[in-house]
Amino acid sequence: MENSPELIPLRFLPARVDVERRPDGTLVLRSPEPLRPYARCIGEYLERWAAEKPKDVFLAEREGAVWKTITWAETRTQVYAIATALLGHGVSVEHPVAILSDNSIEHALLALAAMHAGVPVAPISPAYSLMSRDLVKLKNILSLIQPRLVFVDDAQQYGRALTAIAGGDLEVVAVRNTGSATPFARLTASIDPAVVPRAFAAIQPDTIAKFLFTSGSTGEPKAVINTQRMLCSNIQSAKQTWPFLEDEPPVLVDWLPWNHTFGGNNNFSAVFAYGGTFYIDAGKPVPGLIEKTVRNLREVSPTIYYNVPRGYDALLPFLESDAALRRSFFRRLKVILYAAAALPVPLWERLERLSIQETGKRVYMASAWGSTETAPMVTLVHFEPIRPSVIGLPTPGCELKMVPVGHAGRYELRVRGPNVTPGYWKQPELTAAAFDEEGFYKMGDAGRFADQRQIRGGELGEIRGAGYQKSAHGFGERSAVPWAIGVEEEGVQVAPASDVGDVAGRAVPDGRGGLMQRGDHVQRQAA
Repeated sequence: MENSPELIPLRFLPARVDVERRPDGTLVLRSPEPLRPYARCIGEYLERWAAEKPKDVFLAEREGAVWKTITWAETRTQVYAIATALLGHGVSVEHPVAILSDNSIEHALLALAAMHAGVPVAPISPAYSLMSRDLVKLKNILSLIQPRLVFVDDAQQYGRALTAIAGGDLEVVAVRNTGSATPFARLTASIDPAVVPRAFAAIQPDTIAKFLFTSGSTGEPKAVINTQRMLCSNIQSAKQTWPFLEDEPPVLVDWLPWNHTFGGNNNFSAVFAYGGTFYIDAGKPVPGLIEKTVRNLREVSPTIYYNVPRGYDALLPFLESDAALRRSFFRRLKVILYAAAALPVPLWERLERLSIQETGKRVYMASAWGSTETAPMVTLVHFEPIRPSVIGLPTPGCELKMVPVGHAGRYELRVRGPNVTPGYWKQPELTAAAFDEEGFYKMGDAGRFADQRQIRGGELGEIRGAGYQKSAHGFGERSAVPWAIGVEEEGVQVAPASDVGDVAGRAVPDGRGGLMQRGDHVQRQAA
């Protein structure tokens, strides 16, 4: 890239890794940067930004020709009111809040209120309610977590699912076409000035914040416990790896679903933790819906853009033909991050060409690797991008264990750190089988170094990909490895771009270590 235009200047953590070598050939990779203290709970960010920038817009959602917005101070007020109502309805860890519908301001307010009250929220794929014929997965999920309250945006749209799950003490809350459901506005009627602060003060790092569900493509969805510690440590780790996030409040225009760890943890936190603004994009990378995304991006210039390869493929023709869209998109864009599969080289080159055409510089294109069980980030790119198959280095606080398996040079990948789940809700056997004797979570991925010579002297080469079990569904589902990047440029078959899964990487010649590129999917076995 000697003759390439310069990159947009950004502050990154130096790209280094410490490598522990064990007699049996196992490698353990760690960042030499220690993880610094992190927030007690997610709600501390809301308290901070509501006090420091009360009038700044936090969330925006299109309503016809205009954007409906809510400020940080207004968000805090509504969160306290909704939390008051939730505590009065008897929600608890054993009877949490379930959300069946897609991203919206009300979805965000309800989720934040539940977590502010110390109650788990369980966002569930809308596909389980709207696309399933027998609704079996939805019924099984609700049977597992036993929610006290279920939220939908439109009770009429979700009518078939609501009828199927009705009964007992379950209360349904809806925004539109409420029918017999409780109107969402009723939850915001009043604030108890004592009960919510008391509940908020009782939250601890190990308090359960969310239940997120793994793909049911190879079995019934499992409820992955996401604690406050997992979310907050992951935010802190990202902050240390990408310190430029604190230089300017992030602005996102984002459609990725919040029932996924990528959209709901990574992307939402990228705004929530830094006092930014989140524009909820109702578009999708399919004909008839991508036009909504295009319209939104003409009006709002993001500072970071997250998407899947299919999303970039759908968006690129518009960027190439629409000067106003291109100007808005690149006006203050710092990073493009892709997930679900490796970004094909032609898409990478087209994006880079447009960036140079519009700004005279190359925008950073990056990826990362992790899963629902890791909240999600384990590795992240924080150096000049080399090619689309980069996943980056372990971030502060994350340990990556590489265990030799099968033929020479092949490793199983395992993870340990404060961002790793304590297990699966009410499934102790599955939990026990997911961890090894040292407490490393067995991700189910394997890899091998492309250049074995680079293992010597502390330098690690790349791990080439060889495919994995993909989801059979669309936007509402995930692959077996829910947040990362696949290796398409190596000729590997990867999941559809609508899924969130699979990974890849490459080495950085820094003399301290290197990067991983994702390899084969391996069968998880008990230690």
